[in-house]
Amino acid sequence: MIGLNHYLILGSILFAISVVGIFLNRKNVLIILMAIELMLLAVNMNFIAFSRYLDDLAGQVFVFFILTVAAAESAIGLAILVVLFRSMRTIHVEDLDKLKG
Repeated sequence: MIGLNHYLILGSILFAISVVGIFLNRKNVLIILMAIELMLLAVNMNFIAFSRYLDDLAGQVFVFFILTVAAAESAIGLAILVVLFRSMRTIHVEDLDKLKG
């Protein structure tokens, strides 16, 4: 039987992968955005695991709100990324300092 600790270990592994992805890859904005989304999904997995363990639906309802905000964040982030690529022809983080006005 899969217990609470299995879900928490999986969530912490996903969270650690996303933190390592952010710190190792500081050049590409798209990969940084994907690592942030993976971090949010790891936290959501922990919310669902605790909600199931405690027999409380509040955690699962909270996950729906987090997913809605994450979808809006992804859409806005990708829109900014497209505008950035159209104006500068690059998505490297080092080139973003040219946007200072």
